[in-house]
Amino acid sequence: MQQQQQQRRMFAAALLALVFILAAVSTTEAGKKEKPEKKAKKSDCGEWQWSVCVPTSGDCGLGTREGTRTGAECKQTTKTQKCKIPCNWKKQFGAECKYQFQAWGECDLNTALKTRTGNLKRALHNADCQKTVTISKPCGKLTKPKPQGKFHLLKAA
Repeated sequence: MQQQQQQRRMFAAALLALVFILAAVSTTEAGKKEKPEKKAKKSDCGEWQWSVCVPTSGDCGLGTREGTRTGAECKQTTKTQKCKIPCNWKKQFGAECKYQFQAWGECDLNTALKTRTGNLKRALHNADCQKTVTISKPCGKLTKPKPQGKFHLLKAA
């Protein structure tokens, strides 16, 4: 009989502990503020439209380009960005035009030039680029075959 009373007390204690735990959890949950759902704000801002890169001085090197976009609720509608125009033959196609070039062709002995063609790979900042371009360069010195001389063999250690 004493054993049954002890079991009842343990059961009552366990039940009481469970009630306290449930009360604590529900109080914690009730104390949390419900977060308002974030409303998906649709932006009326348009895409950035960029001007061509204008060098700071000369016709190549560091420069700037202007960006604009439209929209009544846009925080920023204009901005300036740094850019760079290469100071080599590629500037004739525009700094924003990137081409994939084929291998150089054979030397034309009449003009002493060799040529290759490039296909437009990417136009940056909405640049107006040609779809294909052709470039030429001097062939350089025509190499004469080296005379066959004595060969020196190195011995492996």
